[in-house]
Amino acid sequence: MDGIVEDKAAVAVRLAEGAGLREVLPDAADPAVWIALDAEARHGAWLDGSWLPAWERTEQGRTLTDALRRGEELTDGRLALALCHRDGRIRERALGRAAGRPDLLALVVLRCADWAEPVRKTARRLLAELLDADAAVRLLPLILRIGRRGRGDFVADLAAGLLRAAAPGTLAPLYTHTHRTVRRWAYRLAVEAGHLSPAELARAAARDTDMVVQSLCADATLAAVAEGGADDDVLETLLGARGAHARAAGVTALRRAGRSERAVEFLGDRAGVVRACARYVVRQGGGDPLAWYRERCSAAGDLAPGVVSGLAECGERADADLLRALTSHPVAAVRTRAVAGLRALDVTDVERMRELLDDPAPGVVREAALALVPSARSLDDQWLMARLGPERPRAERVAAFRLLHVHDGVVRLRAAVALIDDPDERLRHWARQAVQRWRPTADVPRGSAEVGELLDRARPLFSEYVLIRRKWEVGLRG
Repeated sequence: MDGIVEDKAAVAVRLAEGAGLREVLPDAADPAVWIALDAEARHGAWLDGSWLPAWERTEQGRTLTDALRRGEELTDGRLALALCHRDGRIRERALGRAAGRPDLLALVVLRCADWAEPVRKTARRLLAELLDADAAVRLLPLILRIGRRGRGDFVADLAAGLLRAAAPGTLAPLYTHTHRTVRRWAYRLAVEAGHLSPAELARAAARDTDMVVQSLCADATLAAVAEGGADDDVLETLLGARGAHARAAGVTALRRAGRSERAVEFLGDRAGVVRACARYVVRQGGGDPLAWYRERCSAAGDLAPGVVSGLAECGERADADLLRALTSHPVAAVRTRAVAGLRALDVTDVERMRELLDDPAPGVVREAALALVPSARSLDDQWLMARLGPERPRAERVAAFRLLHVHDGVVRLRAAVALIDDPDERLRHWARQAVQRWRPTADVPRGSAEVGELLDRARPLFSEYVLIRRKWEVGLRG
């Protein structure tokens, strides 16, 4: 059973014990309830030599089949169990009684992807008669889930056809649905059908938290701007969006709107994609983004971290002095971007990066370590080993281990063994993996007593055979 429906399995168990289905019927839009019911109704165990689901061993379960054959009136709960019966003939017979019971329409959707062809054909014929646009909206989460199954294309195509032909307002509840898959599907259909105005698309791109929806609606808004169907309010909505894709679309649209000068405001945006779009628009308008970045980075006063990244993205190696000076900036984010910028320009001041391993900001330490990786073997391994102590901040321990891991032979093993009991779970896991993957290299002395001691300290990480094998590889007896 799918992981997301495990918490719903108890619902089906209660139903099987005679609690009835009425308590969950109003929640028909939740696919987990119906999928759990379908799975639990088929689940069984051996009883007296025959396989029977648990609910069939109850009094209602024993009489359900007979009542169905005699044409007796069944409650929604009992008919729901019949629609999920392990016997395909009973499921098919139950489908004939499902018409006029909208609360059970979700189970008809399930049966449209049934493995038994007669059941599947009957369910599809019934669903084509009963499903309308409003019901498709209500059941869309389940329809999309079933649509991903091997025989679920009929349901998805039927719902798409109904909603494509429905009034534009019919899709409105889906735009704010809690499931992002539903929102993506709804907005994609709305864009294809032209149901939303440029202003509505811009608001959706600015509001929605899903990047796929943001990109979809932002691209549709850009297309509207290109056709001359958007006004200043649309652009302002995109430019003020929290999502980077929406802001990037707004910045790109500034050029076509004849407002390229406004793009200068976004040269220092926090998102790289927005900065790239802003540089393009500024250049197309005759401006020079690189000169703007240099001026801002050399001036005193407040400096946005995005400006530093922008200089590194379009700068030259000659701009390294500006970035190097910013590694002492009082704002941690600026120092972090400056170190990252030097690495992007392939300019590494080893001594300065070594000093920054003691920076109080974890981001600066991380970037400094990444910049030192190519030069890691030139660093004093004993100095780095001293930084692995548990009293050190986590960022410093991670940086030191990252640099020591670049070494070969005994140095790498020594560093990894030092952290196999580290209090930080992720660092401890990384170190233990490094120990288990360690192999002696040519610079490891044959018969090294230190290697033997280190492997003995890591004994719990190996089987007896593997430990003996490792020692044998370095010339030690097991």
